[in-house]
Amino acid sequence: MIKVTGLVKRFGGTAVLDGIDLAIEQGEIIVVIGPSGTGKSTLLRCLNFLERPDAGRLTIGDLDVDVTRASRADILTARRRTAFVFQNYALFANKTALENIAEGLIVVNRWPKEKAHARAREILERIGLADKADAYPASLSGGQQQRVGIGRAMAAQAEVILFDEPTSSLDPEWVEEVLNLMKQLARERQTMLVVTHEMSFARDVADRVIFMEGGESSNRGPRPALQLTTGSPDTRFPAQGSGNPGNNRHPDLSRMPVRAIAVERTGD
Repeated sequence: MIKVTGLVKRFGGTAVLDGIDLAIEQGEIIVVIGPSGTGKSTLLRCLNFLERPDAGRLTIGDLDVDVTRASRADILTARRRTAFVFQNYALFANKTALENIAEGLIVVNRWPKEKAHARAREILERIGLADKADAYPASLSGGQQQRVGIGRAMAAQAEVILFDEPTSSLDPEWVEEVLNLMKQLARERQTMLVVTHEMSFARDVADRVIFMEGGESSNRGPRPALQLTTGSPDTRFPAQGSGNPGNNRHPDLSRMPVRAIAVERTGD
């Protein structure tokens, strides 16, 4: 169980997150959507303490902490329980695929090198990259690099994996292989909180979809009617500033299956 209460994050005088409340059950897949600049990535980074929140309370398993008073030990515990998948892969360029997956197990979890490497080989097999164990990131495609990044998160056996727009840096031909791996994790009921513009992914796997706008959170009920825009639904939610004003409209999720539209909308 992961629970956030009253989460606030300010940059200067701007409240990017303004009193966010969120609870995630074990095995639940939650997708976070919304326009660029509305605090989606900041929410993930605050859960992992990559950004220090200004107020709020965080509960992950038996860790229950006021985020403003979290000690270094609290932060380390939170990071052990929340694996992070970055937009830009964040792999060590001087380490092989196997070493990238094993590094956290060795440094953070203090596993012996042999045990960590054995675990990394198991993960590489699961993500379809067993033959790339000794390959360096520069020799891998973008999709392969991101699969290694996801493999690193899988190896941590965290209570929740936080995905920060994991396909946004990929060329179109590599997107599907990454989404397929994430769908595999969803079928295994890995708890996930996913920020994405991939609306088809949200439709296929989400137990709940959260729409963020303005950094405020309000629960509109378990299965509210959802009609955020007129016109045909998009399969991707384009980032703002793409040059086409029509691309900045909210996505229409009204055709999602019932199980995928238990929505919490943020802001009015």
